[in-house]
Amino acid sequence: MSTLLQLTQADVAIGGRPVLHGVQLQLARGDRLALIGANGSGKSTLLRTLHGLLPPVRGTFTRDAAARQAMVFQRPFLLRTSVQRNLVLGLWLAGLPWHEAVQRAPAALARVGLQELAGRNARHLSAGQQQRVALARAWCLQPEVLFLDEPTANLDPPSKREVEALMAEFAEGGTTLVFASHNLGQVKRLATRVAYLERGRVLADLPVAEFFDRDRLAEVSPEADLFLRLEH
Repeated sequence: MSTLLQLTQADVAIGGRPVLHGVQLQLARGDRLALIGANGSGKSTLLRTLHGLLPPVRGTFTRDAAARQAMVFQRPFLLRTSVQRNLVLGLWLAGLPWHEAVQRAPAALARVGLQELAGRNARHLSAGQQQRVALARAWCLQPEVLFLDEPTANLDPPSKREVEALMAEFAEGGTTLVFASHNLGQVKRLATRVAYLERGRVLADLPVAEFFDRDRLAEVSPEADLFLRLEH
């Protein structure tokens, strides 16, 4: 599989404060990479770095410049206007011509089951529905790589299932996924690889079956093994 993104000994700082240290990470087409770790471990920063929003202060970052990317944040920002207009504006700001954004929006809302809410004020949607609007926007952009930051955090169980189903559809359609999650069940269901972060360092990066094999994980990273034991 061809390489889409690669960080080599990358350090990343925010406001002069070091956040990521010596990160070595490679992403290949078709990967479904889950980032796990405690709050403050650097997962969100790593997602933003991979998406190109935070350049490393040391080390190197290379990417396939032709690969389309999109990111779904934990709390999507929606304007106080209709769901459809939010989607059209988001697509236009992402670079689509206005007429094309208008044409694509209805199909995107149908794809995530929100076509009947197209005229509703987006700020009045539930958290799960807002996340589906963000996924609809991402689907319209037809990304080859999709980054998701805690995509089901604070959602009720039905909304979590809906968002997970959409993520699985993206992956089955050939989109490479990178997502941060605290939900280990979700990681087992959706990921093919798992990277464990602690204090801004990637201490383990393994295929999902090996990551959840306690003997193998303890051999690679006692810290990651301890994290799983505490989580369970």
